Amino acid sequence: MGAATARLLARERAKVVIADMLEREGRHVAENIGDSAHFEGIDVTDEANSEAVVGAIAARFGRLNVLVNNAGISGSAEQDFHSTDAWHRIMAVNAAGTFYGIKYAVPAMRKARGGSIVNPSSIASITGSEHAHMAYNASKAARSAADDQTGGGAVREGRHAGEFGASGDHAADAHFGAERRSGDTRRSHAVHSKAPAGRGGRGGECHPVADLR
Repeated sequence: MGAATARLLARERAKVVIADMLEREGRHVAENIGDSAHFEGIDVTDEANSEAVVGAIAARFGRLNVLVNNAGISGSAEQDFHSTDAWHRIMAVNAAGTFYGIKYAVPAMRKARGGSIVNPSSIASITGSEHAHMAYNASKAARSAADDQTGGGAVREGRHAGEFGASGDHAADAHFGAERRSGDTRRSHAVHSKAPAGRGGRGGECHPVADLR
C-alpha cells in the first residue's frame, strides 16, 4: 500500500518521500517514480530518528503537507502469541511509530498552514484475530483512536490546521500473500468474511484516501 500511495500522489504532481527502513526496496520505488520521489531511511520506533527525518523532509521541500503513517507489522509469523517481546515490538512500530509521526508532522504542517495525516488501520481494530498476536489488534485500535485524536487536534489548531486524519478499518489482501501462494485461503476467508465488503481490501482501494488533502 505504501508504494501504491506514493505512486498515486506522484501522479497528482506531489513531491513524494518514501521513508522506510528497507532501503533497497524504498529506493527502488523512488527510482521507479522518478524525479518527484525521494527516499529517506527511517526507523519509526526511534523517536529521535522520526523527528530528524520529518525535519529533513521539511527542509528539503520547504514544507510538509501530507503524512501517511503506513509502517506496520502484523505479528502473524510469531510462534508464541503471548510473547511479551512481540507485544513491545509490534506496539513500537504500529502504535508508537504512528504517534511519533503525528507528533513531529503537526508542527511542520502548522508552518505550512495546514495538512493531512492518514493513519491506515485495520478491521483487526474492531474484531479478534485467531492467527495474529493480540498486539496487532491492540495497535490497530490505538491507530484508529489516534485518528480521532488527530481530528480533535485539527479543531485545536484552528486556523493553522487543514485536514487531519483519515483511517480505514480493512483487511488488506496483502496481509495474506503466503496463503495465496500456498492455495490455502481458509484463514483469509474467515477474516475477510467479517469485513463490510465481505472480502479483503486492495491497494487500489485503500490508497486514494491519501489524496484527500
